[in-house]
Amino acid sequence: MPKTITTILSVFMFCLVIVAQDPVVDIDKSKHANLAEAQQLVVQANRYIAEAQKDNHNDMKGHAEKARQLLVEVNRELKLAADAASAAKK
Repeated sequence: MPKTITTILSVFMFCLVIVAQDPVVDIDKSKHANLAEAQQLVVQANRYIAEAQKDNHNDMKGHAEKARQLLVEVNRELKLAADAASAAKK
C-alpha cells in the first residue's frame, strides 16, 4: 500500500477514535469541586445530545455531532485546568 494511503488511513482512524470518545468525569471533586461539577454537566449535555440524535435519526446535518465533539474538547480543557491548578498548589 502506498505510503500516502497508509497515512490517510491512519489519520482517519485517529479521528474516529477521538470522535468515539465520550466525555467522562475524571476530576477529583474533593480538590476541584467546581471543575468536577462542570465536567458532570458536560457529560450530561453529551447524553442529552446523543438522545436527540437518536430521536431525530441523526438528521441534524452534523450539528449535533459537532456539538458533541466540542464537549469532548471542553471536557479535556476542564481536566487540564484542574491539573494546572493542582500543579500550582505544589
